[in-house]
Amino acid sequence: MEGITGSTDPLRHGVEHPYVEHPYDESATARWAAEPDKRPGRTAFQRDRARVLHSGALRRLAGKTQVVTPGTRSGAWDPSPRTRLTHSLECAQVGRELGAALGCDPDLVEAACLAHDLGHPPFGHNGEQALNDVAEGCGGFEGNAQSLRLLTRIEPKHFVRTAGTQEPVSVGLNLTRAALDAATKYPWPRGGNPADPGSPKFGVYEDDLPVFAWARQGAPAHRKCFEAQVMDWADDVAYSVHDFEDGLHAGHIDPNALLSEHERQEIWAVAVGRYVPKDTDPQALADALDRLVDEEWWPHGYDGSAVAQARLKDATSQLIGRFCLAAEGATRQAYGTGRLTRYAAELVVPDEAHLECAVLKAVADRYVMQRAEQEALRAEQRVVVAELADALVTRAPEGLDPQFRALFDAAADDRARKRVIVDQIASLTDASARALHARLTAHRR
Repeated sequence: MEGITGSTDPLRHGVEHPYVEHPYDESATARWAAEPDKRPGRTAFQRDRARVLHSGALRRLAGKTQVVTPGTRSGAWDPSPRTRLTHSLECAQVGRELGAALGCDPDLVEAACLAHDLGHPPFGHNGEQALNDVAEGCGGFEGNAQSLRLLTRIEPKHFVRTAGTQEPVSVGLNLTRAALDAATKYPWPRGGNPADPGSPKFGVYEDDLPVFAWARQGAPAHRKCFEAQVMDWADDVAYSVHDFEDGLHAGHIDPNALLSEHERQEIWAVAVGRYVPKDTDPQALADALDRLVDEEWWPHGYDGSAVAQARLKDATSQLIGRFCLAAEGATRQAYGTGRLTRYAAELVVPDEAHLECAVLKAVADRYVMQRAEQEALRAEQRVVVAELADALVTRAPEGLDPQFRALFDAAADDRARKRVIVDQIASLTDASARALHARLTAHRR
């Protein structure tokens, strides 16, 4: 059973590891700016979880589409598709339980899961790509790097005074070192992925390297901590299963189509290179889908009835349990029954589980995200982001919220001012981005 565990892991060679005996020591629970407890009895990670849960950034995810936009269901209006917020809450539930089963602090893992999508801009990954074009001259845009920036700088919670500054400086939510590390999927700057320097995925902007270095103090270079790996798998599990569920519920996915050889070839074409390596054998994908379809609980049809809804909900529960138990079992087989935390272990996800998860992602991609009307919508969204950015560059500080107006006025140069504009756009919901775009571009009409 293969996973992601490397042969150099110190636990496999009997080497003493500092994270085994004291996984959450004073270094892990330290904050960038020291703060006294407001109320005794809470752990540092309970405070982290509460700060993320009560943040404005988390609430704004309710206005950011996950996959199916409300009001676009085939044949009827559906008021209940998932948003980035509901996805984050579901990811947090999955991650909390899986992390606890493996010995992680559950509040730490939940805080990381709640925080993992905070940096997503309006219009999801489509908006992320458009905003990356806008930000090319100031270091690019990446949702995970934006999450770190938001947690450590943008979200107003705690301010400190530093030498040489007249006004107090924001340190964001001022989370613990372990929480920031656990929320970091890609522990490297732009172009710093050792396995793929050209990858668009990175976890920190150049401006934020000091706090990133602080959060990663003592961590092995480029290696995700165990809690971040649990968060990452919980994210994959939650969105693959729930995007598939939403696609069925919205009428975009017909389970019978998954039995067609032609349709399967289309699905493999989506999966290979995007969700699995390019050299993956399509037969392995076919076997993965067959394993799922052959299960008694698999939803072979969906008509929207109460019985069908219950069966579909049972299928989502079965899938989540299947993927989490696979990772838990394989990781325990590799590392035993002790407490697994920080850098004392690697999460082991069997190849079979990876492939089954990837197939679900590809199905949702093929039948939901690749619909013709979705591509037309994405094109229009890219125009909104590009025109909004142009308007703000031309007219700022007009159009900026008070928080970003102050940052814009204090910025040292054009590069810093462009980053403030990017931060402002990234903070918007889908609706508020459209509203601000309409207001700032009305003179063009």
